Amino acid sequence: MSEVILIVENYFNYFTEIEEHFQRRRGTLLLLSPLDWALMETWKDAGIPLEAVLRGIDVTFEKWERRPRKTRKVNGLAFCAQEVLASAEEMKDAAVGAPSKSKEKRDAGLDQSAVAEYLTRNASQLDQLQLPGSAQALAQQTAATLLGLAQSLAQATTVGMEDLERRLTIAEEKLFAALLAATPDEALYQVRSEADRDLAPYRRKMTAPQIEHLQKQYIHKRLFEQYRVPRLSLFYM
Repeated sequence: MSEVILIVENYFNYFTEIEEHFQRRRGTLLLLSPLDWALMETWKDAGIPLEAVLRGIDVTFEKWERRPRKTRKVNGLAFCAQEVLASAEEMKDAAVGAPSKSKEKRDAGLDQSAVAEYLTRNASQLDQLQLPGSAQALAQQTAATLLGLAQSLAQATTVGMEDLERRLTIAEEKLFAALLAATPDEALYQVRSEADRDLAPYRRKMTAPQIEHLQKQYIHKRLFEQYRVPRLSLFYM
């Protein structure tokens, strides 16, 4: 079970450490944009190590600081994308045959009662939502599923956190698909236009699959925020 908990903790730390490191290098508490969060999810899904992301951020700021004329600030993680990918490739080459190193974790692990409380809270939020079309019924079904999972956690002596995270991811993807189908075309057009506008400066630096995945994550985040749908992953505990 400790190995499964470590997987979930690594998932949480991946996002928080990137956010804190970027803010530290920039010297301000600049709030990350939906694009930034979508980009972090893309890096995580692609298996890019946290160390590579942090190193890529450092290199980006070091290059910016050496510029004689700093006409454009590093205002988002997308500015660091190229250096992050380069750092990931360098680490892959350097680590051939070498064991990877991980940072010491400060927290002991995930408490089952806390996870059960988290699932129950999300179920309550889903029950109170007013969603368009079939998304409403699906939200209520998902709430019932979360309550069932919470009850199982309360009764079980052990729990497979990795399996639970997988179930939550599937449930969230189904909710996203339902919202995507039920949202009026004009509203979707506006969100997609915003995504295209924010991604425009970086299209030449990314592959078509990367752009497609980033757009999906961006729209996912915006729709959940618009309809006040809670994120279900254990990362958001």
